[in-house]
Amino acid sequence: MRNIGIFAHVDAGKTTLSEQLLLKAGAIRSAGSVDSGTAHTDSLPVERRRGISVQASCVRLAWRQEAINLIDTPGHTDFSAEIERSLWALDGAVIVVCGVEGVQPQTELLFEALRAQGLPVLFFVNKMDREGADVRRAVGQIRRRLSPRAALVADAEMTMEAICDADDSLMERYLAGEEISPETSREALRRLARAGEVFPALTGSALRGQGIEAVLDGILDYLPPPDTSGKALSGVTFAVAHDRLLGRGLWVRLFGGTLVNREAIAIPGRLDPMTGEPGTAQVKLTQIRGVDGADTGRLTAGEIGVLYGVSSMKVGQVLGDPALLPRKVSPGSLRAPLTTVRVESADPAKSRDLAAACETLADEDPLLRTRFIRATGETHMDAMGPIQLEVLQETLRNRFGLESRFTDPTVIYRETIAGEAVGFCAYTMPKPCWAILRFVLRPGPRGSGVTFRSEVPVRDILPRYQHQVEQALPLALSQGRLGWQVTDLDITLVGGNYHQFHTHPLDFIVATPWAIQDGLRNGGSVLLEPILELRLRVPPECAGRIISEVNAMRGEVEEVQADETFASLRALVPASESLDFPTRLAQLTGGRGGMSVRLHGYRDCPLELGATAARRGVDPLDTSRYILAARSALEGGIFDE
Repeated sequence: MRNIGIFAHVDAGKTTLSEQLLLKAGAIRSAGSVDSGTAHTDSLPVERRRGISVQASCVRLAWRQEAINLIDTPGHTDFSAEIERSLWALDGAVIVVCGVEGVQPQTELLFEALRAQGLPVLFFVNKMDREGADVRRAVGQIRRRLSPRAALVADAEMTMEAICDADDSLMERYLAGEEISPETSREALRRLARAGEVFPALTGSALRGQGIEAVLDGILDYLPPPDTSGKALSGVTFAVAHDRLLGRGLWVRLFGGTLVNREAIAIPGRLDPMTGEPGTAQVKLTQIRGVDGADTGRLTAGEIGVLYGVSSMKVGQVLGDPALLPRKVSPGSLRAPLTTVRVESADPAKSRDLAAACETLADEDPLLRTRFIRATGETHMDAMGPIQLEVLQETLRNRFGLESRFTDPTVIYRETIAGEAVGFCAYTMPKPCWAILRFVLRPGPRGSGVTFRSEVPVRDILPRYQHQVEQALPLALSQGRLGWQVTDLDITLVGGNYHQFHTHPLDFIVATPWAIQDGLRNGGSVLLEPILELRLRVPPECAGRIISEVNAMRGEVEEVQADETFASLRALVPASESLDFPTRLAQLTGGRGGMSVRLHGYRDCPLELGATAARRGVDPLDTSRYILAARSALEGGIFDE
């Protein structure tokens, strides 16, 4: 078996290649077309109408008596979350590169993301039937910009260079003048490619069906089968499936153990009110389907399937022990939303229905963080970009029957503390309650995140209560005094105590945001703005104008490389200044420019150039209302997101 994904920048021919692989393997009778909306891997109405992939899809084919589970991923950067979740399920990947345009900025980001996960990669240089296609130029770009260990399989000398660079013993034999047989070279390429140390490149034309058999052979020869040796349960859900009869299901990749129909599995549940620890919940599988849609009844290590009867589970849910997963599951590592929008219902009477629908979509995409503000009745949602918003609007209409509109996007800032300060809380009235906390808050270096340690002896605050403090920190830091998430902060718990009789189980969870907000008020706030790293590929004659644009956006050009065909630039630009830059880039380059975006980090921003955010829920420093909210005496509460 192989579990592989196909990745590419927009319009490189990724979905067309998927169709041809299915056709050549006999899985379909005729290849669909992206332009005509008949591609088998594009099942959503919006995909068929727009001619783009917006959702990862998994299909099965067989080649040389081996099964291949193929995940076709979106190419547009607005759907980076779908791409990232696909990585969780894979053992290897095919990256499609256009033989005319070569390596695009998005190709670089995709390759880096795959390598960060340790996934082996096979390249397919596509569109070799097109005028201007040049395989040597394309592979040369792959070797220069992605990895010098990429090798055109048809070029024996290039292949030998790559495998010798990755294998010291082969290098010694080669330098000693020993003749290395073609069989030895092929076996070394196979071994090193599966280990992710060499990256074979094949060529062809997906549109013309050229080179397709070589890609199928390459998937089996150069990409590894899954490790099926794990006995303990280990897996991750990575996508949502919808069935007319069975309802909502979840795609899962199982790395270890077995899942059986009608079996109950344990997943993290709600916070235990007695201990402050995450509880566990039992879900019972009602049906397990394979990639081909058949009711398999079971799923074993190495396999991909769909679980039904798991309505309480979300995308990104880890099954079993997270430490047993071969790679980290962390939404947003490829690209996280940097803007937020307000979602408005065309019918005010359906605002609550709209909020519930947005929550459902957020369960299916963890990065679509949705917040319903009870005080105002507003729904806010984080978003990647305009194409994603169009798709969301259509999804709300077709799936939920709700007409909606989105406000203009607002950049998501962050904040930190200006200087060292003490935060204190004495939650001792009205009884029964008792939780006293004293923190020292210090600013951390940019990009350091949040660190926490306790210097309080367990005789003053019991271990379970200290653990509650740590559990409550994400809530306490979800919005600072400027309304944004707090980061780059060093927190030390230096004092406090509990009461043997008066301390209630969740008192320290209530007290923690109170004390933290007190410290943030005392220390002052610094606004942090997101800085984007732009990788640009433009015609050489446009480079000067692009540099001027970057400077006008308060940005800096970090690197410029140019040849006779294109100039490559790397620039750092504030997100707030670049929301409409893709449109300007297309205008400045006559549509010939390409761009990829990733978050570089955050830097200090004058308040007049940024923005504050309205507080969600009750401010902990409004102590009377905060205590009432914590005790459910007010609508909303301290957990109001």
